[in-house]
Amino acid sequence: MRCVIVTGMSGAGKSTALNFFQDDGYYCVDNIPVQLISQCIRLAGSEETQIDRFAIGIDVRVGRTLERLDDVLRELKQQGIQISLLYLDADDRTLMRRYKETRRTHPLAPGGHLEAGIREERKRLAFLKSKADYIIDTSQLLTRELRTQLKQIFMEAYRFNNLNVTILSFGFKFGIPADADLVFDVRFLPNPYYVEELRRLTGQDPAVCAYIMESGAAEVFLEKVTDLIRFLMPHYVAEGKNQLVVAVGCTGGRHRSVALAEAIFRTLSEPGTSGIRIEHRDMQNDNKRKQYI
Repeated sequence: MRCVIVTGMSGAGKSTALNFFQDDGYYCVDNIPVQLISQCIRLAGSEETQIDRFAIGIDVRVGRTLERLDDVLRELKQQGIQISLLYLDADDRTLMRRYKETRRTHPLAPGGHLEAGIREERKRLAFLKSKADYIIDTSQLLTRELRTQLKQIFMEAYRFNNLNVTILSFGFKFGIPADADLVFDVRFLPNPYYVEELRRLTGQDPAVCAYIMESGAAEVFLEKVTDLIRFLMPHYVAEGKNQLVVAVGCTGGRHRSVALAEAIFRTLSEPGTSGIRIEHRDMQNDNKRKQYI
């Protein structure tokens, strides 16, 4: 049996994730008491029911028994049950906006301050996030994009024994991506922002890319980083990892990080290589913010 525990911040997309698993043939249960998880999984895997894929949603609504989940998961793994812990997260601003749009009540702030409820929830879930097999930050994701990521992790990866690699550019001033496995800082490279004719372009423009790559340091960095990723990929696969997020950051996520992420992506996208994608989280965010300053 394969079992997925879906947890994370309220408003981060757990319902969307459970709907995805249900569509993929998983038997789904949402927010059952922690004490019943072991019994449910054993019953699902019995000869009578023969359920081979099971997804369980767990969040702070189970109360203080949430603290016992760590022991329950440890016992189940010792029994040979394959369990993955999926943690969905989003930044506070996004969570507050989503709650205001849906007019829902936060489980830890039924009559109080929403921000305080979110803060308390992060505190209670911190131990689960630290033990999660997969962390997805949904702050910038549409519903279809979240479903795409879940498909890459739980469908394509397991069916084709494939390590899915995401090369992600970002801006440090917008925060480090929560789901990043490797983070590289390229703020040491020449900044096109200070060149008037390059400022409004992005790292996808040939002129910006040429300006950055003229630096000998950029070429050396690219060579060393791609060698490191190639070295790590088979070791991650051997350890059962199915998703690798390589985050490349500069100040605003518009020039240097985009150019280097594109270069890393091109270098790793060799013939016969699959499961590699590229994403630019803040390339347009930085431009929008500058327009309003």
